[in-house]
Amino acid sequence: MRLIFVLFLFISLSGASQWKTYTLNVKGDTLNRVDVTGMKQGPWVISVPDLRGERGYEEEGYFENDFKEGIWKRFSLEGVKIAEENYRWGKLNGKQQYFTYNGGLMREESWRAIDPANPFDTVAVYDLKDPSKVLDYVVVKNEGLAMKHGRWTYYDAREGTVEATEFYVMNKLQTDDGGMIGDDDIRPLSVSSGRTAATDTVTVKKTVKPQAVLDFEKKNSGKKKVKVRDGNTSGYKPEPVP
Repeated sequence: MRLIFVLFLFISLSGASQWKTYTLNVKGDTLNRVDVTGMKQGPWVISVPDLRGERGYEEEGYFENDFKEGIWKRFSLEGVKIAEENYRWGKLNGKQQYFTYNGGLMREESWRAIDPANPFDTVAVYDLKDPSKVLDYVVVKNEGLAMKHGRWTYYDAREGTVEATEFYVMNKLQTDDGGMIGDDDIRPLSVSSGRTAATDTVTVKKTVKPQAVLDFEKKNSGKKKVKVRDGNTSGYKPEPVP
């Protein structure tokens, strides 16, 4: 009996020795593992407390070589599931679901992660009216980010009914005629009416500057421009007060 206990203790110590840090849950399972190289590995539970009016949450899932991998679930501090996300290479990939703090489904998103080993990714563009028909192929450069790709559905969280649907192809909103609209060309989506609002269209109207503005720009075109903060604090140094 003593030999069995010593053997079990040896196995436990041997298994724990491969982790730089870790925690144990009530069942004795190792969580929040960091290996000897400093990378997160295996099952993790991340707790975020309430802060400055923002509600806290807990999320659980798996890390693989310091990247989120597979299904991650997020819960309110009261235990209600508020999100279920899928990851690949540490980026959103596939179907994502987001819920209210009462458990009602708000929206479903679809994302595509690109393999870090590939400099480019190629995807087919399908006809929205005939999904078996390929309209074109899109080649996208890998910039290390996940892209909106596939169906996005917005729900009435109380009724469970669909309010609006969008289709994306690598961050481009697809129109019924197979065209693509970039994020910079569309206005915010209105989901209150259950259909695309009149404001959800491509902005094609060119802004005409008043003559007074044109005269001012012409008069001051050769003068030194004054640098204005744009909200980016990176590298910002306040100018000395005279």
